[in-house]
Amino acid sequence: MLYEDPVTGIDIEKQTATTISGKLLKYGTLIVATGCTATRFPEKIGGNLPGVHYIRDVADADSLISSLEKAHKLVVVGGGYIGMEVAAAAVGWKLDTTIIFPENHLLQRLFTPSLAQKYEEFYQENGVKFMKGASIKNLEAGSNGRVASIKLENGSTIEADTVIIGIGAKPAVSPFERLGLNNSVGGIQVDGQFRTGIPGIFAIGDVAAFPLKMYNRMARVEHVDHARRSAQHCVKSLLTAHTSSYDYLPSFYSRVFEYEGSPRKIWWQFFGDNVGETIQVGNFDPKIATFWIDSGKLKGVLLESGSPEEFQLLPELAKSQPFVDKSKLQSASSVEEALEIARTSLQAAV
Repeated sequence: MLYEDPVTGIDIEKQTATTISGKLLKYGTLIVATGCTATRFPEKIGGNLPGVHYIRDVADADSLISSLEKAHKLVVVGGGYIGMEVAAAAVGWKLDTTIIFPENHLLQRLFTPSLAQKYEEFYQENGVKFMKGASIKNLEAGSNGRVASIKLENGSTIEADTVIIGIGAKPAVSPFERLGLNNSVGGIQVDGQFRTGIPGIFAIGDVAAFPLKMYNRMARVEHVDHARRSAQHCVKSLLTAHTSSYDYLPSFYSRVFEYEGSPRKIWWQFFGDNVGETIQVGNFDPKIATFWIDSGKLKGVLLESGSPEEFQLLPELAKSQPFVDKSKLQSASSVEEALEIARTSLQAAV
């Protein structure tokens, strides 16, 4: 295990990998599982100031907790998963918490505007402030050298003694560019068994651009479930006569505001593909569901605060992609009724 001696390059012809210290490692089979690195702000605009945090590993989390114990004004940059989960935790610590992001609403790659509005209202009720559509010019240090404020492109300044940057991640491909990269989704191009274009070399997890079989397109998925499943599929292909292509169902979830004293736990799950038109049912309290329908087929479902039985239905719907009656879904008076309509469509397709 070479935790402190990462690979800096490979020689495909000689089947060797070189580490940063100059060690030469011979391989017969090579599996690239380098994952992603957090996208960072440049140092010249204050991206490395004390008090500025990125979250990618346990050490990052430990460092952040140490900062939060002394923090008063927290700014979270980014309105995605990291931003939403950190902000929910921070107000639980009674910190003055603001989320800044350039988009029009939270989690823009998944949430619809109307769904995001429900979450934003709940976050605001719990003390989180939002600055949407904002662009950051630079982070500024105080007299102690620690981050003290954030300057926006519009000229305004926000005080902050702790800043968390959650603006996405990049696949760690730099030593492996010769293996062939996918320019549309990023990462190392592989087939349905995670083989690269070079015999004996595989790529799995966040760094792999793989064929998303059920949707007939290339994808790169940053999710622990995919990391585990892709590793299992790759190793099974290596060790046995297993030749079937990886067939992955995209899924995402989040749980926040679970701490003692919170008025309500927020727990949503999504399965499938968020393409086509959307139908939203419910009022968020007690629950809400969003259905994505494309060419009459149910492609994806997001459910907030569902029961275990309701959550178990979601992957079945996303895998089967049944034809559904949009007018019936739109006229459903409750989430329960909408899910029953979807369940009936599923049974009809069998």
